[in-house]
Amino acid sequence: MSTTVSSDIDVDVPVRVAYDQWTQFESFPNFMGGVEEIRQLDDATTHWIVSIGGVKREFDAKITDQVPDSHVAWQSIDEPRHRGRIAFRSDGPARTHLDLEMQWQPEGFVEKAGSALHIDDRQVRRDLERFKKFIEARGDETGAWRGEIHGGEPGGATGAVPPVGDGAIGTDPDLRA
Repeated sequence: MSTTVSSDIDVDVPVRVAYDQWTQFESFPNFMGGVEEIRQLDDATTHWIVSIGGVKREFDAKITDQVPDSHVAWQSIDEPRHRGRIAFRSDGPARTHLDLEMQWQPEGFVEKAGSALHIDDRQVRRDLERFKKFIEARGDETGAWRGEIHGGEPGGATGAVPPVGDGAIGTDPDLRA
């Protein structure tokens, strides 16, 4: 039985800043609980190392659909089964609404208990709140990738945008997250 979690939040930055930061997957450990590391393997593939409730997992995920300033959708390539979508909507020149939905297949007692007790719902909400604090405190993104992905394949890419910031995670132009 799969678990679906959805949450949304408003952040006080322009939609381009919020979206661009979200494309910097290697920065996720700065605001996502349980995410130890993400490596960008290519434009559409990431490798995740997570530890939740003492259970460590590694998996690869493929971006299935991505449109700048609109949305990013992904799914795991193999176990554990995981997929999601985040949508970005401008609510003015300096405000963005994020709407996140994720679905996964809990495995083992700890994950199933977390799902049953809605701990995962609270974790997703806290992660979005930490993202809000992270991006609002910075005021700008640590880097950007403005390409499009459809059907898991990059296409219509405008290419990497030179990163901005102060040397924080995600500013290496070779990472092109």
